[in-house]
Amino acid sequence: MNVETLPPDVRIVERMLREGFGAGDTAVVDQLCDPQLVEHQLGVSGTGAPAIVKVKEAIEQVHRGMPDLVFTVADWSQHGETVWLRAEAVGTNTGPFLGPPTGRAVRFSVIDVARVVGGRIVEHWGIPDRFALLLQLGRLDEMLPRPNSLSSAAPAATH
Repeated sequence: MNVETLPPDVRIVERMLREGFGAGDTAVVDQLCDPQLVEHQLGVSGTGAPAIVKVKEAIEQVHRGMPDLVFTVADWSQHGETVWLRAEAVGTNTGPFLGPPTGRAVRFSVIDVARVVGGRIVEHWGIPDRFALLLQLGRLDEMLPRPNSLSSAAPAATH
């Protein structure tokens, strides 16, 4: 999808993903978010200056862990001041992220809902597919039962 043809408010949300989380530019937060931002995303929720700080820290963490991360807008919609955007992200885990670097390629979806007023994000809900990330990074491997442990853990059938 050609981002140049996106409506201005949709483009603002796309820029947060591309320039912020993709390129690691935390200055974009000050450019695109209202100083009284209300952030609802798990792990970065808050209001005002504390929310701004958390969003910038999240950008740094994501970029450090996946510096080649690229976001592509897949779908979007806008109704009044509310923008819905679904993006696909592709990258490689070469730095610490949810654990040590794995070198694994990742592909996951992100759904963002944002209220944009006067060219700034005033409220945001972000839903990255964390389960897909955890699975692809191998973070769930230790939680899954091993084939040998299944047979030894199951009680013997008696008839």
